[in-house]
Amino acid sequence: MKALAGATQAEVKINYAGFGTIAFDAKAFASIGAAEGTGDIGIQITKSELTEEGKQVLGDRPVYDLAVIAGGGNVSVFGGGKVNISLPYTLESGESANAIVVYYVNETTGELETVRGKFDASAKEVKFTTTHFSQYIVGYNPVSFADVAASSWYGDAVGFLAARGITTGTDAEHYSPGATVSRGQFVTLLFKAYGIAPEAGAADNFADAGDAYYTGYLAAAKRLGIATGAGGNFAPDSQISRQELFTLLYRTLNVLGELPAARSGATVSGFSDAGQIASYAQDAFKALVESGVVSGNGGKLDPAGASTRAQVAQVLFNLLSK
Repeated sequence: MKALAGATQAEVKINYAGFGTIAFDAKAFASIGAAEGTGDIGIQITKSELTEEGKQVLGDRPVYDLAVIAGGGNVSVFGGGKVNISLPYTLESGESANAIVVYYVNETTGELETVRGKFDASAKEVKFTTTHFSQYIVGYNPVSFADVAASSWYGDAVGFLAARGITTGTDAEHYSPGATVSRGQFVTLLFKAYGIAPEAGAADNFADAGDAYYTGYLAAAKRLGIATGAGGNFAPDSQISRQELFTLLYRTLNVLGELPAARSGATVSGFSDAGQIASYAQDAFKALVESGVVSGNGGKLDPAGASTRAQVAQVLFNLLSK
């Protein structure tokens, strides 16, 4: 195992009949090999049950304990590597695929936290990505708003993000899909979507980060080089332009190693307003147009235009649900 872990640069996938698959990327697999010592390796998927307190919150939902035993100990984190997991699941009558949410039990706080994942209807599997092993629950959390029709072009996107706590309404009943998005709001949405934690109390932050819902997320964005601002400020309450939005998205995907490959056949030069793209946003538009993430409207990219809450939800949904 150690020799294999040190030699491979590819994903290692393990199939469990009736229990799904676990696929370790090269970095995660290498961390298991480093912990092996002289002992055997054991990788376990075990179905279990929620506590009575958990059942009161989530109901009687499927629960899985995932564990790697190596070198006589439990390897629960994977050195920054990622593990892709697929578990069998059949939708119950009346369930919406977009409201199927994977949670894990935070062993420090005992609280449930969401995991990046989705329900794959064609495979009848719940698929999710993690950087650690724990107890995982396949939950169901439908969220609806009075101003978001299920049949609207953004209905699936809003339902998907709201079920995971990535986005919330502007009040208890309304989403305000036509409202524009601020710079601080987008960084918060983006980092929640990709599981990048806020950095509370960070010494290095933008001068205008203040003490708001976005403060810790701005600190993380600055440290990671995703947001640079101007003159030490970020202007978090200013309306975000499309080129600012796509630049932040591009940088985030680049930091995570998740930039999608070019596949659409489209190029930036094919849009009539390509010359209006700011120099800082050129790389972002090139990558996102060629990968099909950005498709424009009416032959234009509208780089200086605003984005609505519905449009932002759709962009994130398109990426997270692939």
